[in-house]
Amino acid sequence: MLYTAGEKHEVTDSAARRSEATATPWLWLGGILVLLAPMYAETGRRLVSQWWNDADCTHGFLVLPLSLYFVWERRTALRHIRPAPSPWGAGLLAAGLMQLVIGVVGAELFLQRTSFIVVVAGLVLLLLGARVLKALLFPIAFLLFMVPLPAIVMNSVAFPLQLFAARTATFCLDSLGIPVLREGNVIALAQTRLEVVEACSGIRSLQALLALAAVYGQITQARTWEKWTLLAAAVPIAIVANAFRVSGTGVAAHFIGAEAAEGFYHSFAGWSVFVLALILLVGCGTLLSRFGRPVARAAPGVAA
Repeated sequence: MLYTAGEKHEVTDSAARRSEATATPWLWLGGILVLLAPMYAETGRRLVSQWWNDADCTHGFLVLPLSLYFVWERRTALRHIRPAPSPWGAGLLAAGLMQLVIGVVGAELFLQRTSFIVVVAGLVLLLLGARVLKALLFPIAFLLFMVPLPAIVMNSVAFPLQLFAARTATFCLDSLGIPVLREGNVIALAQTRLEVVEACSGIRSLQALLALAAVYGQITQARTWEKWTLLAAAVPIAIVANAFRVSGTGVAAHFIGAEAAEGFYHSFAGWSVFVLALILLVGCGTLLSRFGRPVARAAPGVAA
């Protein structure tokens, strides 16, 4: 199509105005987040400190960069979404700020930390609209993996996992003909005693594997149900893998001695089993990618 000089100028001006109208809400979003930063400075400092000092939370360092990567990955799609500010975002933003206030007054870190995610979602909805929020739903929701679970939740989950690991190890050792006696989460062998403590419950590997399953599913799976199935599969994979790690530690302790349950041997077993869990997760993802894929059929009248 040919344009005169005046028409070209009008088209250029129109494109520039559309680009400016699209960019302005994003600039407002960035500016407001900068203004809110002092409100979350102490909360963020304590969160980073927990990532650094708590071995169960070190994966938190990777969550924010990965979330930003998924936002960047959607940059082309976001350019084609015209911002349509929604007043519902004001309610969501107010709920997030109220959550922060309640968390500070009640000294509840989980509420303080997750309030930031609600605030971000509220600002996106308020300034950019529902379509942009839908496009950014995964990167925003993924931020939940950077927030450690409350202690009451961790304790209620960790102890049943400890008992499951102890029972599984006892069953495996007994099946191998190794004399074993279990008392709660303590496994008594002929030469030593193994205690399945909270650090051996598998909660650390479960959290890390769930985060990796979310990333892997987002990258490799096209359909929503496949992503959720892969995320759900990470739970039994992590639990069973940890139970067999404890079983392997028991076998090693029986034949080698108590030193097999600590130090290098213990760490090596943990990493080895986690790698095995990753392989199983990738295997599940591969099966899901092929499951239900439509089979190409020959056109009518064409010989196969």
